[in-house]
Amino acid sequence: MEKLQKITLDRINKMLMEMASGNFFYRLERSNENDSLESMTLVLNMLAEEVQEILIHQGYANTNGIAKYLIQLNFLLDLQGVIKGVNKNTSLTLSYLKEDLIGQPFDTFLDMKSKKVWVKFFKKAASKGLCETSLNLTFVSKEGLLLPHTCHVGCCEGKGGDTCGFWITVVLFSNDRSERDELQKKDVISSKEKKTAIEAGGLKTTKNRPKLSFEDIRKIREGRNLILNNLEKDLPSLREFALQLGTNEFKLKYGFKELFGTSVYRFLLRERLRKAKMLIEFTDFTIKTIAYKTGFKSIPHFSRVYKKTYGYAPSELRKISRKERDK
Repeated sequence: MEKLQKITLDRINKMLMEMASGNFFYRLERSNENDSLESMTLVLNMLAEEVQEILIHQGYANTNGIAKYLIQLNFLLDLQGVIKGVNKNTSLTLSYLKEDLIGQPFDTFLDMKSKKVWVKFFKKAASKGLCETSLNLTFVSKEGLLLPHTCHVGCCEGKGGDTCGFWITVVLFSNDRSERDELQKKDVISSKEKKTAIEAGGLKTTKNRPKLSFEDIRKIREGRNLILNNLEKDLPSLREFALQLGTNEFKLKYGFKELFGTSVYRFLLRERLRKAKMLIEFTDFTIKTIAYKTGFKSIPHFSRVYKKTYGYAPSELRKISRKERDK
């Protein structure tokens, strides 16, 4: 029961963060409980529903801009319903790395009710060639948040007219960044550069420094979120990761250093160790399980890196934590 409440609180926290950033399209899964958490779930879903209606019909000013135009989440499936391709917004919205989406059955990322709807449609489409229709499906993000939406589904046809796969398009509202277009043409000067300029008594030239636009910064922050949501996974090469985010490797490396003060791989290691420390202190998972949950393939390597960072081995922290809890 306590574990279920913890999961619910984590999802509520995630949804509040999404709403604070102007994203009102996620929902929380309902339960059969009659308690304060279920009441909060109901209220948040109702609030998100109301604001979404405002976004769609009137436009709504928020920190990210005004909702006016559409973006698309696209899936390309083979005849078995396995995902063969996605666009970058799909992985960003569902908080999965692209490699974790490719090769998986499409219904893996749907809730139970939507799975039944999809299976029923897929059987009919495979036997009768039914195409070009709309389905109401609810996607489940990696954090367990629900994303209900109308999906447009169609068949891909080969030269002979035979069905060779399926496409699925999910239409979502985004934010109008037209007012930022002019700002994006200007250079974004980092706080470090400002400090240097003030100390030098004037602005320092930035001719030899890359220039990050607001869009560049947004993409790099999305990359950071993907890393945090997939600490147990191996990170793709920086080139592949940059392409997934819609930028290039050079801007990714430079921008990550400017925004977060460290390299991509050092950030990944730091967050893995931070999560491992929390799991050692507050859970009963074995050290081996914790190592694998935080992306370490070797227990000796995990212990060595952990001790180098914190000054003591994971097993030592576990002993200390248990003594504290037993007091």
